[in-house]
Amino acid sequence: MKQFILSSLLILISLLHVQAQKPKVHINHTAIFVIDINVSGQFYSNIIGLDTVPEPFHDGKHIWYSTGTHTMLHVIAGATAKKENYKNQHTCFTVPDFNQFIQKLKGLNWVYEDVTGNKNAITTRVDGVHQIWLQDPDGYWLEINDDNY
Repeated sequence: MKQFILSSLLILISLLHVQAQKPKVHINHTAIFVIDINVSGQFYSNIIGLDTVPEPFHDGKHIWYSTGTHTMLHVIAGATAKKENYKNQHTCFTVPDFNQFIQKLKGLNWVYEDVTGNKNAITTRVDGVHQIWLQDPDGYWLEINDDNY
């Protein structure tokens, strides 16, 4: 009986260990469809500050950016017109120096706003995180914040 209880306990521990290591769903990438891949590429590289990663197509119609530990933004050429985008459907980036980022935008005369649409204003969320909102060359909304989770 003692052997049975010990064996059952070991099997249960093993099952719990396997369950704890079960892969979880995670975001792999998001993609945006853009009119001019060069303009969008300059924006995401030089203004947002993302680093490119190798992409398998090598067709001049894709740029892949690293956005975290094996998460990416795929920029894809081929859109023929800007579409209306809503602020609540956005991508958020946390920057290492929020104030420096704002100064960069001001130097480039790139329009940004707070959550309610006030130009060149900053929102402070209830949790103390500062955020601004801007649109990329195709009108996709981006939130930029200083969250230091």
